[in-house]
Amino acid sequence: MVARSYGAQPGKVRNALRKRLGEESGQALILALGGALGLIAAALALVAIAGAVTGKGRVQRAADLAAISAARSMRDDLPRLLAPAQLPNGLPNPAHLDQGAYLARARAAAFTGARANGVGPDRLRVSFPDADSFAPVRAEARVMAAVEGGGGVVVEAAAVAEAGAPAGGGETAIASGGGYSGPLVFRNGKGMRPDVGAAFDRMALAARADGIALLVVSGFRSDAEQAALFAAHPDPKWVAPPGQSLHRCATELDLGPESAYGWLAANASRFGFEQRYSWVSCPFFTSRG
Repeated sequence: MVARSYGAQPGKVRNALRKRLGEESGQALILALGGALGLIAAALALVAIAGAVTGKGRVQRAADLAAISAARSMRDDLPRLLAPAQLPNGLPNPAHLDQGAYLARARAAAFTGARANGVGPDRLRVSFPDADSFAPVRAEARVMAAVEGGGGVVVEAAAVAEAGAPAGGGETAIASGGGYSGPLVFRNGKGMRPDVGAAFDRMALAARADGIALLVVSGFRSDAEQAALFAAHPDPKWVAPPGQSLHRCATELDLGPESAYGWLAANASRFGFEQRYSWVSCPFFTSRG
């Protein structure tokens, strides 16, 4: 009996298997390469995003440092800005710094701070939101720069900083707890707004020329100080209740001595002061307040 095989021959089977395996290996290689390229593209995208985020952080840091540098300059120079423009003898005060120079120095400090963080002057804009006041204390810095590694993305960052109390204290401070929260200057140890101080200086100089030495008896008072004063003397004819006294606005001055009352009544209005109460010779306050 002769046996017959009804299946494929062994050699043909091996060849078919090799061909099939080769085709599958090629397809797997193509899939593997495609997957790898996709991963590379995704990785590159993540790197670009990370670079943009990191770059934006650098731009924001440059804006922060520029604003802080300007505010620090303003804090340090504030006593000079608030110093009287004239000495008691009428000569210019060398310690005084006018507002133009004060802001120019703050702007220069901002550019120095930005440059230290890799931002050139063409990418920085510095402004002073309260520049119209008599003593600006706020600085704003805006930086616009291309993000390194961010695919040409340009970002903008802004920061605002405010000068605190002047370094070393001295005869200047920042008012708080009343109706005014700006810088204070002091005359005879009493605080007042800088424009009030300048007006008083002019008036005191004129009084001195007439042989009269003016004295500031009282100036700025916080609401808490006014409350304590009213509690000790609860008569609204002589002491205003808390929250109602113009001393909280740093525009009101109680002036002396008594021997100066006549001169003040005749001359104070020339310097922007007027008598506050009709039944007493003082205090006086600035009409601009």
